[in-house]
Amino acid sequence: MTTPLAEGEKPSFDLTTRPWIPVLDLPGAQHDLSLREVFAQAGRLRRIVGDLPTQEFALLRLLLAVAHDALNGPPDVDAWADLWEDEYCFAPVAAYLDRHRDRFDLLSQETPFFQTAGLRTSKDEVFSLNRIVADVPNGEPFFSARLPAVDRLTFAEAARWIVHAHAYDTSGIKTGAVGDSRAKGGKVYPLGVGWTGNLGGIFVEGATLRETLLLNLLAADAVHFDIDPDDVPAWRRAVSGPGGGERPPTGIRDLYTWQSRRLRLHFDEGGVTGVVLGYGDPLHPRNRHSREPMTAWRRSPAQEKKLGQGTVYLPREHDPERAAWRGMAALLTGQPSPGTAGSEPAAVLRPLVLEWVAQLVTEGILPRGYLVRARIVGARYGTQQSVIDEVVDDYVAMALVLLHQRDRRFADQAIAAVADADVAVNALADLASNLAWAAGLDSEPRRSMARAHAYGAFEQPYRSWLYRLAESDDPYGRREAWQREVFVLAQQLGDHLLAAAGDAAWVGRVVDLKKGPEWLNSALADGWFRGALRKGLGITDSSDLGASPARAGGETTSDTAAEASA
Repeated sequence: MTTPLAEGEKPSFDLTTRPWIPVLDLPGAQHDLSLREVFAQAGRLRRIVGDLPTQEFALLRLLLAVAHDALNGPPDVDAWADLWEDEYCFAPVAAYLDRHRDRFDLLSQETPFFQTAGLRTSKDEVFSLNRIVADVPNGEPFFSARLPAVDRLTFAEAARWIVHAHAYDTSGIKTGAVGDSRAKGGKVYPLGVGWTGNLGGIFVEGATLRETLLLNLLAADAVHFDIDPDDVPAWRRAVSGPGGGERPPTGIRDLYTWQSRRLRLHFDEGGVTGVVLGYGDPLHPRNRHSREPMTAWRRSPAQEKKLGQGTVYLPREHDPERAAWRGMAALLTGQPSPGTAGSEPAAVLRPLVLEWVAQLVTEGILPRGYLVRARIVGARYGTQQSVIDEVVDDYVAMALVLLHQRDRRFADQAIAAVADADVAVNALADLASNLAWAAGLDSEPRRSMARAHAYGAFEQPYRSWLYRLAESDDPYGRREAWQREVFVLAQQLGDHLLAAAGDAAWVGRVVDLKKGPEWLNSALADGWFRGALRKGLGITDSSDLGASPARAGGETTSDTAAEASA
């Protein structure tokens, strides 16, 4: 409930003391806490929850900017280790927030939090809150949690969506503010999405919010990491006026609070009723890999050619169609040593936040068996980045030994185990395709469906296997056990495909193969499938696995499958 203002009293909503950040505590209850309370109770909280996963990620980055600045670093790994051992490591945050509380007032008339005081259009327009609430697609509200529009937000909700807008706001034509030199005819043409929207977001999640904050709190001397001595967050910079300009980021405090938009809330005593929203400081994502730690990076030959630059890295965005466990290689493969003579630049760079945690476990600061979750969060934009089509939220739970820089045995077997699943999925897809050919049907829809179903079937077994991998000192033996598990499960899935193929596939028909015409039926397709499965997984004796005996067709690999043409 909002208390009516006394006569002459200025409106205020102090984010350092008023509850606005939604959190989940360890028993499982959800609360809204102030900035001060979040840091004071971090050891008793599970995580931030947010209205969307992308909002959780944006709020986490805000908290990290506060922590980095309040703790002055940490400057090196030893200082970080002291924080990890200190239950009250975030105690200095309270005094820090007191010193800067004037910049954390959402409703301040002079320095409103993450806003531009007096921001207005030439016609003094005030726009719908749909412009900052990401779960209300403009013009497409049919699947929204807020139908049909957002007429009002509480101050706490508005604060969360302001942080999210700076991070993930869409591109497109926006109304120009008075004083913005980029405005043409009252409009500013597309300058890109909010900074975090460029990223395939990744962070490391511990057992509590305290652990999560510390695991993502990179020391200034972390390997491959660059930060300027004068790096500061947005609230320690000069107040932004209308418009903006390009400048290089100074480090993570700057990037975590990057002012990619100019906003101004309109409100009454009961809450927020509208918003003015325009472009702020644009920032291109090229070659920010030594500054931005919370994304993987991919080399872009196309950009290298276009720009005439030697090496160009861009953020590696998440594919909503690809579960996180299938991309283990990108998570577990470390960065090459910089400046290695004659070495080809890596095609993919692991996120610096994972390089940082790898450094901690390699130097023995964190135990090899410590369990974390690599959280994957991102937005997929559509229609020239003017709308958010999908939000990606996934994770991979694993022991830190998989990130160890000098003991690669566990990581190598974890990556190879994904390849084992790929072998089985490809064999099942070939089986589905060949059964369709045998029945005279279109093979591609059945092949795609079989692949999707197979990956779904292998996902939970792989996650469980990965979670327990570090329980053994023999990762090679665990890999062999995984291959046997994959073999048995793949044969069960193959049996279901055969049973569903019907009489037409059982009878079969003559098809043209590379080696000539052949009668293709379900028996032959089954033989090819089981032979490819045994060969790909290195299974020489399946008699003790409870597997179905292979039928005729022998030792052909999946190269033979799906080569028939009607």
